[in-house]
Formats: sequence, structure tokens, C-alpha cells
Amino acid sequence: MGMGRFNTADWSNYNARHVDGRSRDEVFGARGMDPRFDPARFAVRESRDSDFNPLSTPIILATDVTGSMGMIAHELMRNGLVTLTSEIYDRRPVTDPHILVAAVGDAFTDNAPLQATQFEADISLASQIRSLWLEGNGGGNDGESYSAAHLFAAWKTASDAFDKRRRKGYLFTIGDEPIHDGLSGGQIANIFGTEERRGLTARQCLDLAQQRYDVFHIVIREGYASTQMSRVLGSWEALLPGRTYVLEDYRRIAELVVSIIEINEGGNAEDVASSWDTGAQSVVAKAIGRRPKNRFLSFF
Repeated sequence: MGMGRFNTADWSNYNARHVDGRSRDEVFGARGMDPRFDPARFAVRESRDSDFNPLSTPIILATDVTGSMGMIAHELMRNGLVTLTSEIYDRRPVTDPHILVAAVGDAFTDNAPLQATQFEADISLASQIRSLWLEGNGGGNDGESYSAAHLFAAWKTASDAFDKRRRKGYLFTIGDEPIHDGLSGGQIANIFGTEERRGLTARQCLDLAQQRYDVFHIVIREGYASTQMSRVLGSWEALLPGRTYVLEDYRRIAELVVSIIEINEGGNAEDVASSWDTGAQSVVAKAIGRRPKNRFLSFF
């Protein structure tokens, strides 16, 4: 998938009809997992070059949808994706973005611990996101199954960026909780429709994903992390040191994602932070100020 091109007019028109002024429950009406998005039911999600997108770049946004974190998907629909795509087109840290949105839950307790859209390069992504089930459960067990997103990227995606050019895509997990230490064999079989096999640790799942993706995690301070930040960071920074970011305002997810891509592609952190408008600048600067000391912004 990944034909066409994103443009702001299409997003504005779509949002006016389906999103603006509507609550989360009105925007996301699914009350169960759509089989189209069940990784146990499809073979692979593809990001392929086309005349519209000759140098495609796969970008996966895997967001926690347990508890209050459904607000992230809602924000992506309202403002986030149009900001993300338009800024990538304008700034060009990477070429021809193909975006896939995944919904992450808890493999211990949820009926739908992972759902995934197609990779898309136009407004067709919007209706797929709105069809994701914001199950809103989670197990109250101090963690979510973000490793499912890592394993999905490794096993269930294919891209011309890597196959033709040996260029890695980008994978962002987003949420407010620690990461469970991997997946059991039974959980893997349930999520991916495979025969039951040995389990994999969080490190093993991540290592598989990192073969073809640059992987990052964004901690949303709202929610669980607002009172348990040391626990959350202890989990994530052990797994992704230097690639774990804390975001103070979930409404700035798109700006932070673009900033991380720019910095990873060689941009200067201070210049990247300064490039945003006043509303986003301080939030982005604080988040990327968590880089190692030689990447700290001068005004911290």
C-alpha cells in the first residue's frame, strides 16, 4: 500500500465531516477488533515505492490505547497526522512518508492487544484509524505489551526502503506505562496467528525490530506516568537508552516525532527545537533535552 500523497486540504475536509467537534467515542465507533487490522489474519503490511512516492519511507506510530491513552489516537485524528505529514514534506528529513498506525494493548488481559492499519500515503489512512478499537482496558499490572509492536514490525512488515536501499524505517511506540518483559509463546500465537512457540523477551523483540527500523519510545507524562515516572523510565531507558523521550503535552506528539526524525537524520537539536512555533517550542525542547549531554540544548 502507500499510493497517493497526503495533503492538508484532504485532512481538513475529512475532519470537518467526521472529527471536528466530536467526542472520542463519536470519532472511534468500533466496539470490537475489525478483522482487517488483526495481525493474526493478514500476512504482511507493505510500504512500496510508486510513481507518487518513488523513495518511500515507512513510519510506524504504535500507540497505547489502554485507559486514558485513547486520547493519543484522538489527537492524531484531530491534528497530529496532518502536522506530521505536512512537516515531513516541508522539512524533508526523510522522503515520501508511508504511515502505519498500530493500537497497542495488554497481551495479558486484552482481547485486541495489537491492531495495525495499512501503510498509507494519503487520506485513506484516516478511515482506517477511526475503525481501530480503542479497547481501553489494560490490566492494572504496571505495564503494556509494547513488545507486540516491535515483533509486528519485524515479522509483519516489508518495505522497499529496506529491501532496495537498505534504509531503515522509523518505529515509535507511544504510551504512559512500563513495557512488559516480552511475550509468552501463547501470547505470540494469539496475536500473530502462529503455532505456539517459545516466548521472547522485550530485548529479543526489540533486537528483531531494530534490524529494519530505527526504534524510539515516547513516554506521555499524562496518565500513569504522572505519578510513576521513575518506574516507567526505569523500564524504558534500560531498553532504549538515548531513544526514550518524555513528552509533557500529548498534543505535541507530531512535532516531537518529526523532531526525533530530523535529529536522527543529522539535524542539530537546538536548531530543531527552535524551528517550531512558540506553542510547541518549549515542549519539544524539553523532550529532546533528554538526549545525552553532548546533545543537550544550550538553554537547559
